[in-house]
Amino acid sequence: MILLTAGVGSRLRSSRPGVLHRVGGRTLLEAALATVETLSPARTVVVIGRARREIGQELAEHPVTVVVQDPPAGTADATRRALASLPGSASPVLVLSGGVPLLQAETLRALLDRQRRRSLDLAILSFRPPDTADFGRVVRDASGRVRRIAAAGDAAAGAEALAGVYCFAGRPLRAALAALGGAVRGRRGGADLSDLVAVLASDSGRVEAVETEDWREAWGIRTRRDLAAAEEMARRLAVERALDVGASVVDPNTTRIGPGVELEPDVVIHPFVSLEGHCVLREGCEVLPFTRVADSELASGAVVGPHCDVEGARIGARARVGPFARVRPGTVLEEDVRVGNFVETKQAVLRRGVKASHLSYLGDTEIGEETNIGAGVITCNYDGEKKNRTTIGRDAFIGSDTQLVAPVTVGDGAWIGAGSTITRDVPSGALALTRAPQTIDEGWAARHRGKRRKVPG
Repeated sequence: MILLTAGVGSRLRSSRPGVLHRVGGRTLLEAALATVETLSPARTVVVIGRARREIGQELAEHPVTVVVQDPPAGTADATRRALASLPGSASPVLVLSGGVPLLQAETLRALLDRQRRRSLDLAILSFRPPDTADFGRVVRDASGRVRRIAAAGDAAAGAEALAGVYCFAGRPLRAALAALGGAVRGRRGGADLSDLVAVLASDSGRVEAVETEDWREAWGIRTRRDLAAAEEMARRLAVERALDVGASVVDPNTTRIGPGVELEPDVVIHPFVSLEGHCVLREGCEVLPFTRVADSELASGAVVGPHCDVEGARIGARARVGPFARVRPGTVLEEDVRVGNFVETKQAVLRRGVKASHLSYLGDTEIGEETNIGAGVITCNYDGEKKNRTTIGRDAFIGSDTQLVAPVTVGDGAWIGAGSTITRDVPSGALALTRAPQTIDEGWAARHRGKRRKVPG
């Protein structure tokens, strides 16, 4: 299988390689690779051009073979270069562009299945966008057979257009590339794979087109306008998938759901919510307005928001987070935990029933079941050189405005008085206080009232 990235972005007016622009939270290249990898190909070859350093960094974590095409000489030449790194078998070769970010794996499987089942030399993917001016058009003969691809230009709305995705039989592809040879040599930009459609159709007629069920899948990125249109399509497609699985989306127009988000029935998503990365939202959980959730799992009945930021966290059943909470990577909130307004957590494990309702920072800590964290509590986890952990037992009470200077342990059932700075371990069941004794000076205000009036201006 071959993934072509060359040729994307020449009209994006950007110094960044075209395939590194984003749609739906992923680069175009990430989207194409994710789709291809679900097909479990024997081999994936990525053809890149001059931006080999930037694109190479993006490819570092993927099992692909990289082929460089510099200078660009058309997609036919890119395919020829890629084939040189593949064994000369008759296995199908799938060729697609890195600029078609909304393609679904099911669509590519249907294309592969058609090619194999009917022993075709070539199966192409087609679609019917509202405006075909920027897309090559599929030309059929009187019997409906695909004959060639016409150049982009004016066409009737809804005409059948080429999606730029091809599934070749291995040997016919090599023969067609050889036959194409110098026929288009010297053409500006080099030969295009669409030229092979006419070569194969005239030779055997074993070329067919598979039309997408949803034209939005095949939308290609050429310009910034295409990029903006794809972003809106991705947003709308994600909302439709959420509705289809039984989730409720209160305001589809302001909701963003990434391609790596898994939703269960009866999830409720409120306006201005963004779900990003790899998220799982279990049955009946709810995300309130103006909240971002990224790379996190929300268990059944959990409620998050409004105005919260959650990343890299696991939130348990019936837990409540927010408003205005920040839950950072490594946080685990077990069932029935309450994290309230302006509370920040990081690398923190809060066991069942813990309550931290106001204005606290809990970093590098583990807190036992049913413990209460007062307003303004801080786990002082950084000593200037390294991070240290705080451990608090179950059913403890941490008074307001307490600083716990790590490393430190507070035992089960211990109490910390408000305003304390704790630097030593507190045994289970003990009370720890560090604030100075309160003093009262009777009549102090009256004695000083006259002095204040004499202060100049």
